[in-house]
Amino acid sequence: MRHAHRVEVVRAAEGELMARLPEGTLMQRAAAGLAATCARLLVRRRGRVYGGRVVVLAGSGDNGGDALYAGAALARRGARVSAVLLTPARAHAAGLAALRAAGGRVVPDQEVGLADFSRADLVLDGIVGIGGRGGLRPEAQPYARAGRAGVVVAVDVPSGVDADTGEVAGVALRADVTVCFGTYKPGLLIDPGASYAGAVQLVGIGLDLPPAGVTALQHADVAGLLPVPGAESDKYRRGVVGVAAGSARYPGAALLAVAGALRGGAGAVRYVGTAAEEVVRRFPEALVTEGGPAGAGRVQAWVVGPGGGEGAERALAEALAADVPVLVDADGLTELARLGPDALAGRTAPTLLTPHTGEAARLLAGAGDPAARPPAADGLAATRLATARRLAAAYRATVLLKGSTTVVADPGGAVRVNPTGTSWLATAGSGDVLAGLAGSLLAAGLSPLDAASAAAYLHGLAARHAAAAPGAPVTALEVAGALSAAWNDVRSTEGADRSTGRPPREQEVGPADSPLRSAAGRAR
Repeated sequence: MRHAHRVEVVRAAEGELMARLPEGTLMQRAAAGLAATCARLLVRRRGRVYGGRVVVLAGSGDNGGDALYAGAALARRGARVSAVLLTPARAHAAGLAALRAAGGRVVPDQEVGLADFSRADLVLDGIVGIGGRGGLRPEAQPYARAGRAGVVVAVDVPSGVDADTGEVAGVALRADVTVCFGTYKPGLLIDPGASYAGAVQLVGIGLDLPPAGVTALQHADVAGLLPVPGAESDKYRRGVVGVAAGSARYPGAALLAVAGALRGGAGAVRYVGTAAEEVVRRFPEALVTEGGPAGAGRVQAWVVGPGGGEGAERALAEALAADVPVLVDADGLTELARLGPDALAGRTAPTLLTPHTGEAARLLAGAGDPAARPPAADGLAATRLATARRLAAAYRATVLLKGSTTVVADPGGAVRVNPTGTSWLATAGSGDVLAGLAGSLLAAGLSPLDAASAAAYLHGLAARHAAAAPGAPVTALEVAGALSAAWNDVRSTEGADRSTGRPPREQEVGPADSPLRSAAGRAR
């Protein structure tokens, strides 16, 4: 599992550690790990470090110091290192002295700096550190817009990206690789910031950190959550998931939700709705009725809303009256937004909401949030971490906020982000498959946080399987069909993590590790 901590938590841990270490030790650890990664990238790119053209973009403060010290280490290995000082009067003095002592040079002006930047084999982005807010300052913006031939490596966080939230409030410098120190930062895992970070590598520097506020599952974590039948299991012990979906206008939503539910680990799927005939024809193993949830028989969880149309109001009311977990999606969310949080106030069983940003805007407006009128959906997409947390708090429910980064938040404050998503999932019906899958995991006994997180992970991985390399358009039904392959993938403890091409357990690299041996780092 990847753990991400807020800047204030990191700063406190750094302060405690620096008080016990000789001055400068922590920066030297970070710079050594950064230099090792850069050396490995240069070797991959051109076969050796010696003679490689490296540009250090150094802002003020410790972030610039990390970059300058790393540049000095590369210069000692024969790289041709030049430094661009964005704020010369505030450059890190010791780091700058180390760079010059190692043979590095400082460019005389920005014009020369931009020319060096454009033709460098590797650029170190040390402009703004994790404490930065807002976009790049005017003097740094030309580097974000300039063409480049080499690899850009961000120091701890891409400059212009908010480390806590992933928000990009202006111009930011897009990285190919981000080397972060001590712990991941939430903004490296959540779009839009994650799309600026490239592959992210963690370098350990010895921080003693509390439990993380934001986490991201990996293969081994999901494998440990998935329900596996035992010798005494039968279909009822494994759980029965009820699906109330589809309408005369949207019968396909019922088929897709049931398709996802059948591959989610529950022992049986009980469908209610107007598409019963179509469902049993396509999936003869499904139990069907044309009534509503109240008369459907015993289930361990309900999925309500996909393509529900005008029947969503009744289906939602009957499902919420049952003392079992309920997943609310699509038309069910529209109805819940009309009713507001009071509709969930008397429930003792958990509720899982699965909105996209447009539905999130309606839900927040229904909760009386003045900043979340429906036209605010684009703004919510850019602040998805805060949006998911606000929704979970307002409705006292677990929220799976769909989007380029799917964020799962529970009312207790825990947040998980999903690393397996792909843009091929932006297709009609994929959310119906996800709803059925997550509902089935709820019925099999997973908590809403675990069910939502595991479902999003499998859903994204299935889309990658269905699209295949290098990627092609897929349908929602093809994603459902690939869920078994995704399930098998995560349960295999041998081999690479196919969501990223990396081993299933991520290794934290220390500054002394050889750049040629290091296996850490993981693309989104």
